Amino acid sequence: MAFANFPAEADWDRAPSLVDGAIELDLTPASCDLQYWLAAVPQGTLRGNVLGHAADVRPHPVMREPGPLNSALTQELAFRSIAEEKATRAIAYMVALAPDNETLEFYSTQLLDEARHAMVFRSHLLQLGVEKSELWGTIERLAAADRDAVLVPLEEFGLRSLRERGDFIGGVLVLTVLVEGVLAPAAELSERKWRAFDPAAADIERGAGIDEIRHLTVGSAIVREHLLRNPGDRPRVLELLREGYRLWERLPVEDMVLNREKLFQQGIEQHGELLGDYEVWPGRRLADTTIEERMATGQEWAQRMQRSRLAYMGLEEAI
Repeated sequence: MAFANFPAEADWDRAPSLVDGAIELDLTPASCDLQYWLAAVPQGTLRGNVLGHAADVRPHPVMREPGPLNSALTQELAFRSIAEEKATRAIAYMVALAPDNETLEFYSTQLLDEARHAMVFRSHLLQLGVEKSELWGTIERLAAADRDAVLVPLEEFGLRSLRERGDFIGGVLVLTVLVEGVLAPAAELSERKWRAFDPAAADIERGAGIDEIRHLTVGSAIVREHLLRNPGDRPRVLELLREGYRLWERLPVEDMVLNREKLFQQGIEQHGELLGDYEVWPGRRLADTTIEERMATGQEWAQRMQRSRLAYMGLEEAI
């Protein structure tokens, strides 16, 4: 099918990286309504691959073996599946609170995107050796501690705006800046890290990343337009954002990522020959990277994206 049928940012072959797209693109609810989603996402992004990758794209056999690579990826997928499920449930409030049809349609599509992400992350655990009858118990075992330490406080913070206050813009801000805006760059790094070891997982991340470009840019546009129309609301929005950053500083996200990177590093030491000269970013072989380097790079991407999005919304003074 000719790629001209699909917007470039939603096309599998032409979409930018998550970080570049979130920084450079300018999308709005009006340009990403339900008609856009129906035309672009099922075939342009997913290309009919409902599980996020083609049937003949599979993990390397080593990924199914007990060991650090399997542990690193299964922990990540279990956590991500729970995170996306919680996002799906929170977005239901945003659909209900949407002030106009454009935002209602956009968040209806984002709700479906997030539910799909949760499904494909769960489904890939089966390809990594988890028995279907043990899937939910495995997710609980692998990710319950990180869920309670990281995701539950974020969820409670977001729901205070959405469920308790009926604050649509507050919910948009929390989701766009404090949840997806911080976690999304880690997904970009995951796509690159797993490309050689598990191309199916990398493709799943690629598809989710294309969706996240849309979520981040449209969410930013909604906040920006709100503040242009309601400049008197800026102090309240800034305070909510600062409260959210204070919460982030207390969450053990770095410890969680460090644990996974240690396992990944052990996997490189055991199976580095599978990586060959594959470059995780231009000029840097993945086999030569260190735990500290990968974590620092992911953090730099997150900070760069945060600065760009906040400046676009007129909230750069928040950090």
